[in-house]
Amino acid sequence: MDKHVSMRTSYKYAARLNSFKNGVMADASPAQRGVMGLLSRAAKVPGLNAVDLNFPDHLESVDLKDMKRHLDGLGLSVNGFAMRYYSDPGFKIGAFTNPDARLRRLAIDQTKRGIDQMLELGGSLMTLWMGQDGFDYSFQADYARLWDQTLEAISEVADHVPTSEVSIEYKPNEPRSFALMPDIGTTLLAIREMGRKNLGVTIDFAHVLYADEMPAYAVALAARSSKLFGVHLNDGYAKRDDGLMVGTVHPVQTMELIYILEEIKYDRPIYFDTFPDTTGMDPVAECSANIATVEAMRNAVRKLQADNRLKTAIAGQDAVTSNNVVREALYGGLTAVTAKP
Repeated sequence: MDKHVSMRTSYKYAARLNSFKNGVMADASPAQRGVMGLLSRAAKVPGLNAVDLNFPDHLESVDLKDMKRHLDGLGLSVNGFAMRYYSDPGFKIGAFTNPDARLRRLAIDQTKRGIDQMLELGGSLMTLWMGQDGFDYSFQADYARLWDQTLEAISEVADHVPTSEVSIEYKPNEPRSFALMPDIGTTLLAIREMGRKNLGVTIDFAHVLYADEMPAYAVALAARSSKLFGVHLNDGYAKRDDGLMVGTVHPVQTMELIYILEEIKYDRPIYFDTFPDTTGMDPVAECSANIATVEAMRNAVRKLQADNRLKTAIAGQDAVTSNNVVREALYGGLTAVTAKP
């Protein structure tokens, strides 16, 4: 049986492709070090069946037909592309909000080309992380102008191919001190103002943590208007974008997010935006561990969904009872010690 269908899951799983650069030998051939080689390494992960590619860097000097044949041979599908606005040093001060009109146009046109190439490879979701669009100092920016420029640019991108989807991956800061799309509320406001049906939100677990938000709450808000287009799972200490393995720091918050995903019947790929290369981990083993964690948590969530005690506790905002039920699902049939009468 093909390893990509041997693991019984209803999710597709994708992972950060650049993670698989870790461990490539210095004397490896250019093909092994390039994007085709990274795809081949990613395909070794049991249960990994989708990829997101960075544009333009992952598509440079690559023939799309060759890449499509390579992906098909590996049993991988393209979920979508993630835009990266660092091809021109001028983007450091903004892509969609750059004070230079020429660079703003370059960013918009580059995004449109990315959508075209993504569709050729069978993808459907363009993810925008606008890390360069923001500000660092008081009196540096005309906030209303930056907002208008951002919404005009994203609207034009969304209108380029209305049948494809465009998703905003928000983050509070980094590399800019303040991002224009820093949280779920601001992002949903922008989407509402633009009024495009093919615009949505990508929730990144670590970004949400250091935006001081509860991940499951952010997912629930996006789902209210059917705007949850992507979920990036990882973990961290809420101080920066750590990119740690799933559930290693915030297991209960991760399980609550999965609980909400199951409740809304989320059927899009789960993307692991983790950084095993930071500390020299084996990326295949690390990604396999992420998939196993999510599947184990989904099994626990199914127990929770069938447990009326949890629904009753949530309805009554009874945190003690809900914690007891969740602990049983996670760690077994342990009961809390009750106070003496």
